[in-house]
Amino acid sequence: MWGNGQVNSVMRAVPVELAADVRALLEQRAASTKAAVRDAMRARVVLAASDGMSNAEIAHDLSVTINTVRKWRGRYAELGPAGLLDAARSGRPRQYGDLVRIAVVAAATAEVPDGAATWTHVAIAEQVRGTVFAPVSASWAGRVLADLDLKPHKVTGWLTRRDTPDFWERARDICELYRNPPAGAVVLSIDEKTAIAARSRKHPAQPATPAAPGQPGRPARQEFEYVRHGTASLVAAMDVTSGEVLTEVIDRNTAATFTAFLDQLDATIEPGKNIHVVLDNGSSHTARHTKKWLANHPRWHVHWTPPHASWLNQIELVFSALTRRVLRHGDFTSRDDLIAKMDDYMIKRNETARPFKWTYAASPLQEA
Repeated sequence: MWGNGQVNSVMRAVPVELAADVRALLEQRAASTKAAVRDAMRARVVLAASDGMSNAEIAHDLSVTINTVRKWRGRYAELGPAGLLDAARSGRPRQYGDLVRIAVVAAATAEVPDGAATWTHVAIAEQVRGTVFAPVSASWAGRVLADLDLKPHKVTGWLTRRDTPDFWERARDICELYRNPPAGAVVLSIDEKTAIAARSRKHPAQPATPAAPGQPGRPARQEFEYVRHGTASLVAAMDVTSGEVLTEVIDRNTAATFTAFLDQLDATIEPGKNIHVVLDNGSSHTARHTKKWLANHPRWHVHWTPPHASWLNQIELVFSALTRRVLRHGDFTSRDDLIAKMDDYMIKRNETARPFKWTYAASPLQEA
């Protein structure tokens, strides 16, 4: 009914009902500080609509137009959560059909011709022009690959795990040893780190500098060229229950050198205590000489890592920290200087040593 130039009748708003899981999702999106503003606004519109508010009330509370409220309320009522997404735009017509796009993907996933090791966008475009005779550009081929998150110019390395029947048994045995060490026993993790280079830079490093007016901050800089001063190798044993590490510099990584280190450990550990040791399959550990030594020392119980799984040996975590903290960017004027700095790091580390919190349980469900 018309009266005084105004509409007295009221357009009925579309009712909105939310399942509990959908409401929880929309409430999370509406409260998120990381979600896009438009997505948070749409979520608030739907939540308010489900609470029975009118379009005018929602528009007033959210400071948006009533047409905006009607749009997203209606879109949700018709399409559900998918209705809150932006509708596809027509945009520029596709320049090439699916056959050409498939040709781009086929080229990017095929072996590179002419002896090259990796693909480039230019090479892919040339390959497509020669197969489906479409004059595609390198940039267009790049966009097709970007849409599919396909990066043929990148190569990552990986190692195929040997199909050893006892892989999981060995892995679980070591993880159980870490998580529940035998009462009254000593648990050691032992390995060598060999050929550590003592290198000094030809020119002094430059320290990091903070930002200044009109000039950004700069990280520390290190000269590329260096002088070699020989190498050093060490063998290390970590007490898994305390985190303390004992290291010794070695001249050669042989079975005789390794068992001499075991002799030192055996002499310092209280007689009568069982010793459980985690070892990888390095030649000095699996040599006949080492196995004979272990057979003659029955209180030593070896837990072998599976082949290509030395990462299960906790001493590797110590070596990783040593590399990051001392070796990678270190400057060593001599072999003795390198050894002294490694010793200083280990001594300082042992002052506050703590055991690693091992959480991995070697579940086969983790297998890729």
